[in-house]
Amino acid sequence: MKTVYIKKFLLLSALSVVMTGCVTDEDLLQLDPNLDSELAFWKTDEDAVAGVNAAYSALIADGTYMRSTPLLLDLRGEDMRSNSPWANMANVGRFNSSVSDAAIYGWAYEMYYQGIYRANQVLAKVPNIEMDEALKQRVLGQAYFLRGLYLFHAVNLFKNVPIPLTIDELKHPQKTQEEGWAQVKADFQMAADMLPVSYNGLTGIDANQPGRATKGAALAFLGKAQLFTNDFTGAKATFESVMNLGVYSLVPNYRDNFTTANENNSESVFEIQFAREAGGVALGWGGIPASDWGKTSARAITYAPRSFGWTDAQPTWALYDDFHLEQTETGDEDPRLDATMFYNKPGMMLYGVSFATHYASSPADLNDLFCRKYQNSDGDFANEMDWRSGINERILRYADVLLMYAECLNETGNTAGAYTYIQMVRDRVNLPNLATTMPGMTQAQMRDQIAHERLLEFAMEGHRFDDIRRWGWLQDPVKLAWLKSRDPEFNTYLAGREYFPIPQLERDTNPGTEQNPGY
Repeated sequence: MKTVYIKKFLLLSALSVVMTGCVTDEDLLQLDPNLDSELAFWKTDEDAVAGVNAAYSALIADGTYMRSTPLLLDLRGEDMRSNSPWANMANVGRFNSSVSDAAIYGWAYEMYYQGIYRANQVLAKVPNIEMDEALKQRVLGQAYFLRGLYLFHAVNLFKNVPIPLTIDELKHPQKTQEEGWAQVKADFQMAADMLPVSYNGLTGIDANQPGRATKGAALAFLGKAQLFTNDFTGAKATFESVMNLGVYSLVPNYRDNFTTANENNSESVFEIQFAREAGGVALGWGGIPASDWGKTSARAITYAPRSFGWTDAQPTWALYDDFHLEQTETGDEDPRLDATMFYNKPGMMLYGVSFATHYASSPADLNDLFCRKYQNSDGDFANEMDWRSGINERILRYADVLLMYAECLNETGNTAGAYTYIQMVRDRVNLPNLATTMPGMTQAQMRDQIAHERLLEFAMEGHRFDDIRRWGWLQDPVKLAWLKSRDPEFNTYLAGREYFPIPQLERDTNPGTEQNPGY
């Protein structure tokens, strides 16, 4: 049975604090005697935990991981494509998001800053609560982590953004991307210094609750931020700290990372918690949380195969072909292929029916590719049409730490050392020893190999376009031409559109905010 621990507290917590602290002019403050006010809150350890739970709750709204953020991260890579009839969704991957209609990307921007505001409330109010000091440190550490995580997404997707660090001002000036990354790193470092390695065996109301941010999660995201800013030496040391914790390992079955069967497992460094059993049945579309909101994701219905959901996102044939470039030690296909996508293969089943039989009357679908990761497709559900997936989103896996560490080794002159950590990931799926099949690679050759390894390991997990952008491929005519040959959506890329536009509402309400280049 799925554990829900932290999830069942998120909605109540959000309702308690989401609107507190928004008005500083006491003459305008009118309190409803039937509702808690800020004056009655932030008094106890329960309030502190409820406050940080509210900061977590912004992760499961439509703008974040309920739906929009995976789309923003996935659709721009050449591993995915969209033929969605909704232009706002299809245009994400075509680098043509509308400045005048901020649906999807604007919802994400809004939720990142709601999350930042809630984290800032915790950081401002919890230090003044008389409570167990160890619990207080854990609560504050989680708030720093969550602020860092939301800001990571804002800086990564929107480039130059505000960096609110207090709850006193309503408007915050736009900062440079360099300033944004510096704050992201500072927050993750603070979190790493304050958080436990695990909540198991602790005392306090947060004890034994999987899903909360840990020291390992904070360090791993710190290393990722360092890598994204080309601080390879710093990232290398940080990833070594993660590995030296001794608590992470790859799960034997790759597919266990994308179903409800083995959530919060040894490979999961941080994952977004969803559950059909927690909360109500309504979806968290945004705005003020309501009591009937569930804790479920709309990713599955959005990415689902034809007739089982909306099929707004699909794998590319370039990805399918790349899975066939190398066979396992026993001469079989890379098992990650079948864990990643559905396609017409003898014995392929989806939602309890045969792929070939289900699509027999539709040649186009019979010969198409559909997403399998994060689908409830193993037979317990007939389709995804209730919009209520309970599968946790694993946003950082230990496999990513290993491959990012290998990249750091290569970039700091130890190309030979990178083989070991790449092979750890390859061994799980029984691929040949890379040191034997491709010995003595140069640094440049190893860069391309790491790019290939990352594509297959993390296909449709929101990493590919981040890699493309940070590696400078969009500014490299040869690489850009190669991407265009693999995914026609790159034909409409324009310089500057590797970032999304700043939502017009932000520019209207925060004068002086400049639009990103290319829009």
